[in-house]
Amino acid sequence: MLRKFIDYIKEFIKEEYKFILAVLFIFIILNIPLNYYITVGGGISPASDRISVSNKNNSKGSFNISYVTQLDGNVLTYCLSYIFPKWEREDANLYKYDLEESLEDIAFRNKLDLNSANGNATYWAYTLANKKVTEKDKKLYIIATFPKEYKTNLKVQDEILSMDGKKYDSVKEYSQYLQTKNIGDNIEVKVLRNKKEKTIKTKLYDNNGTKIIGVNLQYLRKYETEPRVKINFKKSESGPSGGLITTLEIYNQLIKKDITKGKVIAGTGTIEEDGTVGEIGGIEHKILGAAHAKADIFLSPGGKNYTDAKKYIKEKKLKIKLIKVKSITDAIKKLEEL
Repeated sequence: MLRKFIDYIKEFIKEEYKFILAVLFIFIILNIPLNYYITVGGGISPASDRISVSNKNNSKGSFNISYVTQLDGNVLTYCLSYIFPKWEREDANLYKYDLEESLEDIAFRNKLDLNSANGNATYWAYTLANKKVTEKDKKLYIIATFPKEYKTNLKVQDEILSMDGKKYDSVKEYSQYLQTKNIGDNIEVKVLRNKKEKTIKTKLYDNNGTKIIGVNLQYLRKYETEPRVKINFKKSESGPSGGLITTLEIYNQLIKKDITKGKVIAGTGTIEEDGTVGEIGGIEHKILGAAHAKADIFLSPGGKNYTDAKKYIKEKKLKIKLIKVKSITDAIKKLEEL
């Protein structure tokens, strides 16, 4: 039986090899990666599916993370974007700090943004709920370099261990140290790259009166909490835009009062180390997804995000209440006042 099957396969390949080669050729062509992302729509997802506090307080309503679905650009998805009217093409260069960055660098930064946002969300939710939260680990990473303007051998994904043998607790403190040096000085930066420690010398440059080494830095902080909290995002999820809703969901599980008041609440915005809510991209897709999912309220960062969101809701005649928030404390206050 097995022999007959093998003989059949051999005969089929012999007779249809041209067709098989054509199919393989088309498959390879269609999967050639392109420097694009394809946005195919948005929606909302309950934050409670990803966040769980021990002995949590239950909620009548829900906090929902607004998301935009993106596909990696290749020949197939790029061509389909001309067929499906709701598929939109975005040049991957828009996500780059420098055009020499790879898509891997972007993916690293997006994942770091998510993990950093979760750390900030945990800190602020527990602090505002008067619960125990203690920093247990912190790491400082390079998230962008600017080699054209400022020559450097530092790379995205490098973990900064020290500068001139010194360690600091915040990016601001590292910047303050650099201001004490002279333009043109060599700064010795010890990094962890591919699990190996390296000391790299890089020059100090002037950028409109501020002394820099031509890189952007970001801390990743992890916390121990009481009660414990588990945050589990999917591998496909990244970026910092769920920070605001993540903070509100943790906070609402910690306190006895339910600030959802039975409403389906969606929203977007980063949560920064100082508790402010930062702007994001693609807010129109996120509002449309929230409206289609019958959300009652949409929380938006201020500035251009809020202006664009308000205009879009009016143009599309969407039935959803828009609330502008500047910080996590501002968000909680406005929800309590509903």
